[in-house]
Amino acid sequence: MPSTEPSSTTEPPEPPETTAAPPNHDHKPKPKPKPKSPAPVRSRKGVVIGALVAVAALLAGWLSQYAVGGDATAPRAGGDPGNATTEERSEDTAAGDPALLKLARRDADDPFARGAEDAPVVLIEYADFGCSFCGKFARDTEPKLVEKYVDKGLLRIEWRNFPVFGEGSERAALAGYAAGEQGRFWQFYDAVYADKGNEKNAFEDGHLRELAEQAGVQDLDRFDRDRASEAARKLLEKDRTEAYGLGAAATPAFLVNGQPIAGAQPDEVFTDAIERAAAAAGKSGKPGAGGDQD
Repeated sequence: MPSTEPSSTTEPPEPPETTAAPPNHDHKPKPKPKPKSPAPVRSRKGVVIGALVAVAALLAGWLSQYAVGGDATAPRAGGDPGNATTEERSEDTAAGDPALLKLARRDADDPFARGAEDAPVVLIEYADFGCSFCGKFARDTEPKLVEKYVDKGLLRIEWRNFPVFGEGSERAALAGYAAGEQGRFWQFYDAVYADKGNEKNAFEDGHLRELAEQAGVQDLDRFDRDRASEAARKLLEKDRTEAYGLGAAATPAFLVNGQPIAGAQPDEVFTDAIERAAAAAGKSGKPGAGGDQD
C-alpha cells in the first residue's frame, strides 16, 4: 500500500566551492576579520506558519492523489483497497482531526443529510452527479452503510456538492438543491445515480425535470425557481470551496469523523473507518464535534 507521506522534492545543497587566498607579499599584518553578525533568529510565528503549511500539504496529498475524472479512483482488482487512504491507524488517530471534525454541520433541518444529528460518526461525501465512481458508491456501498449504521443511529451522512465535470454537473447540483427544498433530495440522488447514462451528462433542463418527477418532486415550477436561485448557487460554491480547501481534486472524496478516504473504495474500507471512529467517539464519551452554522 503506498505511503501517505509526501515525498521530498528537494536535494540537500552541495558544499560551497572555496578559492585559496593569494600569498601575502608585502609582509603587512593581516587585519583581524570582523566578527560575523549572528544569524537572525526565526520568529516563533514563522515556525508556526511553516508547521501549518506542512500539515495542509500532507492533507492535500491524501485527498488529491487521484486524477479528476473518477477512473483513477477505481479499487484494485480483487477488492484490494490498495488506494485507500485509511491505512491502519490507532484508535487515537481514528478520533479525527479537530479542525476537520468541525466540518460536520449536524443541522437537524439539513435536507442534504441523513441519519441522527447526534450520531457518533459523520461521513461527509464530496461528489458530482456526473461522476461514474460517485454512482458506484451510491449504488453499491451506501445502501449497505445506511442499513448497517445509519438506521441504527451510529452514522450520519452529509452531502457536499463538488461538481468537477463542468456546467452539466453544476446544473445537476443546483437541481439537487431544488429537490431538497421540497424534501426530495435523496430521492433525486437515487434517481440520478440509478442510471449510468447520467455519467458526465449535460443535464439539460428537460432531463432535470424528468429526474425531479422520478424523485417525487411535486411542484416543478417551484423546482425551476429554486434551482435558479441565489441560495442554490451560494450553497454550491460553499460546498465546492470546502472541498478545494481540503485539497480534494477528484470525486468522490470522503471524511469519516475527519479521516479522509479518496475514491469509491471497497466496502470494508468504509466499514473499518466507521467502526474505528465509533470506537474512538465512545472512548471520548462524545460524538464528533459539529461545525458552526450560517
